[in-house]
Amino acid sequence: MDPQLGLFDDEPSVPGMVGPAPAPPEVLGLGRHLSAGLRLGTSSWSFPGWAGIVYDRKASELVLAREGLAAYASHPLLRTVGIDRTWYRPVPAEVLRAYADVVPDDFRFLVKADRLLTSPTNPGEGSFRGRNVRFLDPTYAIEEVLGPASAGLGAKAGPILFQFPPIPPSLVGGREAFAEQLHRFLDALPRGPLYAVELRTPGLLTPAYAGVLESTGVAHCYVVHPAMSPLAEQLGAVRHFEQPALVVRWMLHAGLGYEVAKDRYAPFDHIVDEDPESLERISVAALDALIAERRVFVVVNNKAEGSAPLSVFRLARRIAAWNRPDGGSVSDPPAGDAEDGRP
Repeated sequence: MDPQLGLFDDEPSVPGMVGPAPAPPEVLGLGRHLSAGLRLGTSSWSFPGWAGIVYDRKASELVLAREGLAAYASHPLLRTVGIDRTWYRPVPAEVLRAYADVVPDDFRFLVKADRLLTSPTNPGEGSFRGRNVRFLDPTYAIEEVLGPASAGLGAKAGPILFQFPPIPPSLVGGREAFAEQLHRFLDALPRGPLYAVELRTPGLLTPAYAGVLESTGVAHCYVVHPAMSPLAEQLGAVRHFEQPALVVRWMLHAGLGYEVAKDRYAPFDHIVDEDPESLERISVAALDALIAERRVFVVVNNKAEGSAPLSVFRLARRIAAWNRPDGGSVSDPPAGDAEDGRP
C-alpha cells in the first residue's frame, strides 16, 4: 500500500520531528543555477532510506508520510513530487490543501488521476473484471479529480496525470477507437490545468494518439518502464519539443519487475544499476524543452536506478553539463562525468 494513504489518519503525529539533510555544496550550486522552469522530483517522499540524502534522520514511512514533505520540498533540487494516493481513490480537497500548505510557492505536485478513469475494466476485482462505467468519464474526472486538485492545491498543482494500464487494444475497440474515445474525454475537460497521458501499451502509441494530444493541448508523459515502448521510440512518436510541457516519469529499470526491483534496491539509499541511456535522453529532452521555453517535470522512482533522489542529482548534474557556457551543442556530450554516489 502507498504510505501516502496513511496520511492524516487517527494516529497522532509528531510535528517537527523530521528536518532536511544538509545539502552538499555541489547540490546547492545546482539548485541555484538550474532553470526555474525545470522541476525534478520523485514519485513519493516517504522512504526511511533517504536519511542523510533528503532527511536529517531516519524515520518510519508513516512519520515521513506525515512529517517529511516540508523537509523534502526544502531540498535544493526537489521541486515537484508525485501524489500517488489519488490513483487509488478520490482525495478530499482539504487533504491536498494540507500538502500545499507546507511547500514553497514555486513547488508543484504531479497528481495521478483516479484509476477508474483509465481502466476499461473495474480495477481490483481479480481476474474476473466487469466493465468499468467510469472509464474516460469526464464528469467523474471533473467532480472527483480536477475539482479537489484545484481547490486543494491551487497554483501548486502541476500535471494531472491519466495513467493507463496495459490494455489489449481489442478491449477498447482497437487503436483508432481508443484514440477517438480519448479525444472525446480530453476535449470535454476544462481548459487551464496541464493534463498528461501515460500509456503502458506500445500498440496505442499511434499517429492518431499523437494527433489527439496535439489537438487538445495535452502532454504525453514519456515513461521509462519495461511495459512501454523505449523512450527513444516515444520521443520519436510524439515530438517532445512541441508539447505544452515536457512530462517524464523514470519508473523502472529495464528487465526488472516491480517487486524484484523493490527487493533489489531497498532501502533506496544508493545507486545500484545505472541507466545511462535514459539519463542522457531525459537530460537532452529537458534541455530542448527549456530552450523552447516549455515547463519541464521529471519524476523519478526508486526502482529506476536504486535511489530516486540520487538519480535526480545525476539528472541535474547532467542537464547543467549539457547547458554549459562554452557554447557546445546539446548533441555533443560534455567531456567526462564524475562518479555518482551519495551527494
